[in-house]
Amino acid sequence: MIVGPFDADSVVDDSLREGKEIRMKLFVDTGNVKEVEGLAALGILDGVTTNPTLLSKEAGDYREILKTICQIVKGPVSGEVVATDYAGMLREGHDLARIDEHIIVKVPLTRDGIKACKTLATEAIRVNVTLVFSPAQALLAAKAGATFVSPFIGRLDDVASSGMTVVCDIVEIFGNYDFSTEVLVASCRHPMHIVEAARIGADICTSPAAVIEALFNHPLTNIGLDRFIKDWEKAHAVKA
Repeated sequence: MIVGPFDADSVVDDSLREGKEIRMKLFVDTGNVKEVEGLAALGILDGVTTNPTLLSKEAGDYREILKTICQIVKGPVSGEVVATDYAGMLREGHDLARIDEHIIVKVPLTRDGIKACKTLATEAIRVNVTLVFSPAQALLAAKAGATFVSPFIGRLDDVASSGMTVVCDIVEIFGNYDFSTEVLVASCRHPMHIVEAARIGADICTSPAAVIEALFNHPLTNIGLDRFIKDWEKAHAVKA
């Protein structure tokens, strides 16, 4: 039914969205508090995703950073475990969940990760299953009760595989059933990734702050604004 991300017929049928919130949400992928504050002030930010790499770049205790981000956004904030075994993921997941009510525990798509997801979800702890690269993996995460599943489209594109086609397939599969898992499109490298994901019907896109900022840019907007201002100034200069 779904051909591909660049085909006009690839937009998911409305019937597949029944029961889901029809709103594209934007998350920023960062551990930097100032970046979060800047985007939150615009009123367009719905959540934040972090990972060990991003948080390792920031000074201070990661728990305090995550807590501050949660207080700013007051929406989903993903904090990732670094353990690779089931017991360790549970221990770290519980620790992360205690930081703030908005924390989403992020686990990798591994056997232990899926097992941990199921346990945490049973305990009413929300989970984001990350490092997803195929529809089959996304299906496993949804069956384990994941709140979010994060396909990494940029990294798929890097190895000459269509990341957006994977998103298409995931959206279609979830729409066929009663999964409540949301498709969180990750590794967005440029504005077109966000536009394509929105056309497909993905629930969320997360990207670096610079990519979200780039959504504002169009040369005709700048040209038009410049013309309006010059015409106004010219008219008022003549009257003076």
